Amino acid sequence: MEAVELKKTVLKYVDEADERLLEMMLSLVENYEDKSSSVLTEADYQEMDQRRMDHLNDKSESYSWEEVQQKAKNALKG
Repeated sequence: MEAVELKKTVLKYVDEADERLLEMMLSLVENYEDKSSSVLTEADYQEMDQRRMDHLNDKSESYSWEEVQQKAKNALKG
């Protein structure tokens, strides 16, 4: 669906919406516009950066996709 069609469809819903739906739409738009909102904290980002640096400097274990799959299969077996 193209942008113009999407707008028409959304506006139709807005015109027919009850208060609950309008509140949900408002919340969605506010969250979309608030680009600073994130589920991750600054500490989370710092932790990810540290783990990345550890990985790049060979200070952490890493596994190939095949190894991950095998570990998962082994864990399911018991």
